[in-house]
Amino acid sequence: MAAFKIALVLALAVACALADERPRYTAPAPRPSYEAPRPSYSAPRPAERSEEEYDEAKYEFEWKVDEDGNNFGQSESRDGDETKGSYVVDLPDGRRQTVTYSVDGDSGFVAEVSYEGEAQYQEESEEQRYEAPRPAYEAPRPSYQAPRRG
Repeated sequence: MAAFKIALVLALAVACALADERPRYTAPAPRPSYEAPRPSYSAPRPAERSEEEYDEAKYEFEWKVDEDGNNFGQSESRDGDETKGSYVVDLPDGRRQTVTYSVDGDSGFVAEVSYEGEAQYQEESEEQRYEAPRPAYEAPRPSYQAPRRG
């Protein structure tokens, strides 16, 4: 064991002696003597629209889902600067929420929210209460034995 320690110390001493402690100089990478060409193209300009074309926007749409207790939908129409619409959703508490909205030019988004029905909550039964899961294994018990004397 002592021989191993001596060999280890000698190997470390030799490694330190051979290590060059002077900083090594590395020349910087040569720089190119030319300048990269710059692109000479220009990006295409987007088609310009006049205010009149924008104000003439007109559309209507409607969609609805009524399947397995999932009932919701939306309808919207636009004519120029005026947009009107509404959406409906059945809430988990049994009520139906309706949002009717409008936007007229730069007036901003104006919404009116209404509810149909009365909120109903179920009483929590003993079976519905949450309990943290318990481990499905038993912790191993230590099996220590005192050493025998004698």
